Amino acid sequence: MNEKEKKSKMRSDSLSNSAPKRYYKRKSTQFDTNVKNEDPPTVSRTSRSQKPTKEVRRTPVRIIPLGGLNEIGKNMTVFECSNDMFILDCGLAFPDADMPGVDIVIPDFTYVERNRDKLRGIVITHGHEDHIGGLAYLLKKVNVPVYATRLTIGLIEGKLKEQGLSGKVTLNVVEPKKTVKMGCMAVEFIKVNHSIPDSVGMAIHTPAGIIVHTGDFKVDYSPIDGKIIDLARFGELGSRGVLALMADSTNAERPGYTHSERTVGESFDRLFKMGEGKRIIIATFSSNIHRVQQIINCAVRYGRKVAVFGRSMINVINTAIELGYLEVPDGLIIDIETMNRYESERIVLITTGSQGEPMSALTRMAMNDHKKVNITPMDFIIISATPIPGNEKFVTRVVNELMKSGAEVVYEAMYEVHVSGHACQEELKLMLALTKPSFFIPVHGEYKHLKKHAGLALQMGIPKENVIIAEIGNVIETDGSRMSIVSQVPAGRVLVDGLGVGDVGSIVLRDRKHLAQDGLIIIVIGIERSTNEIVAGPDIISRGFVYVRESEELMVEAKLLLNGTLASCSAAELREWNTLKGKLRDALSDYIYQKTKRSPMILPIIMET
Repeated sequence: MNEKEKKSKMRSDSLSNSAPKRYYKRKSTQFDTNVKNEDPPTVSRTSRSQKPTKEVRRTPVRIIPLGGLNEIGKNMTVFECSNDMFILDCGLAFPDADMPGVDIVIPDFTYVERNRDKLRGIVITHGHEDHIGGLAYLLKKVNVPVYATRLTIGLIEGKLKEQGLSGKVTLNVVEPKKTVKMGCMAVEFIKVNHSIPDSVGMAIHTPAGIIVHTGDFKVDYSPIDGKIIDLARFGELGSRGVLALMADSTNAERPGYTHSERTVGESFDRLFKMGEGKRIIIATFSSNIHRVQQIINCAVRYGRKVAVFGRSMINVINTAIELGYLEVPDGLIIDIETMNRYESERIVLITTGSQGEPMSALTRMAMNDHKKVNITPMDFIIISATPIPGNEKFVTRVVNELMKSGAEVVYEAMYEVHVSGHACQEELKLMLALTKPSFFIPVHGEYKHLKKHAGLALQMGIPKENVIIAEIGNVIETDGSRMSIVSQVPAGRVLVDGLGVGDVGSIVLRDRKHLAQDGLIIIVIGIERSTNEIVAGPDIISRGFVYVRESEELMVEAKLLLNGTLASCSAAELREWNTLKGKLRDALSDYIYQKTKRSPMILPIIMET
């Protein structure tokens, strides 16, 4: 090799070594779920206490929460970078008291539908309804692969089967410590503890830096399944540099630490001794498989058979047994139909209804409306749950009715029969200390929870300007150096009533509330079209306003008023039915309010004869 060739080779090597190495290879139709032995590259940033000597701008990443902020449930977040987008969780919320007739509430998918070409997949943190309950409704609109742990996938399959999507969606089982590519981003699954097995947090590796999303979590050093939260991995990510932390805020108001699930098992053991000689009924969340396991263990220890009530409870337990998450001895669980063959003191009933839901098994038992179970003084009832905010009245009503039947009732305020699945303040501080984020976004909670969590971040040294309390629909954009809310996308709630999705809007809700509050009056009139003569009526029909037989005088006077109104109408007004309806409605409405101070919905009906 001559001198000229040597110089050319040295120049080529120098350029090769200095060129940036790309970690991700974009594939528009394939998703790589293999474990990466090496970690995705991270962006080195100066610490919060140091100012960077030179600001480095990178490809912007957008975080768009479509649910789960300023509310409990309906968790859904979109992550977007260049022409790639993925969704983290897709849950539901239960309707408020001001949503009569509504079954569930799901996020507004408008933004996702508009950008379906960018969507690379959906990742799920765990199998609770507030994280998977809206998934089937979304997958009817955009069919993309779903990635989750084994139990979560099992529960999702049940949801898809109910909606007629079984076998039509690609479901991928992903273990903790594995990474899934989403175009120019990659999602790493990290083991966390929660009140359902197989829960994970996420480390989202983006061109702008690492974004850590905890999902719902707590720190349990002695979990029932022995699988402890991977604090070491969160620490490793923190040492490499975390751009932003998005952390569960549900228990941000509670000081200290969340107790281990094992404390509930110890309480069950004491209570089973107290309930000796009685039938034991335990109401808990259907998804809390670890708690069900502890109930089964106690049943074995005290020689009792187990019967299961409630559709969701039966479905979850069957899935957990099939996938190996519940260890149940042969013959321990008995069929509901054969329960009466055993003595009451040898039975444990596991049921739904810990939140006092009107149609749940425990509520029907309390109201003496259950076909299989009648509550007697020989029942020992344990409600193993804390009321979700807003459900306190329902739970209290159920407890009162159970006690009226003579049963002994134990609930969370009396014994340690429930522990939360969410981290308290000291655990939240631990997550902040481990990850050392440059920016912090509290998620999963009402505004007071987000605000309290933001305060904890300030205590941990994160600058106030780097803490973002967002709202659903906000577009949070970062280039690795800055992070701010830059715009808004369509977001909100979609109401599901029966098979109707989104057909119950604000106007329908307003009418339902009006009907519920003041009732309905229907005015029926028959008019001969050719002569414009009134040939029948006016007749008045009342529903939910007054009991007609006890208010005959009011109805007679109202009918006379309507006759007078019709008599005062001109021929032209009798031809314009909309005008005629308006006059009848106004006249009767004023009269009814004057006499009763109520404003029922008034519906005039004109029949052509």
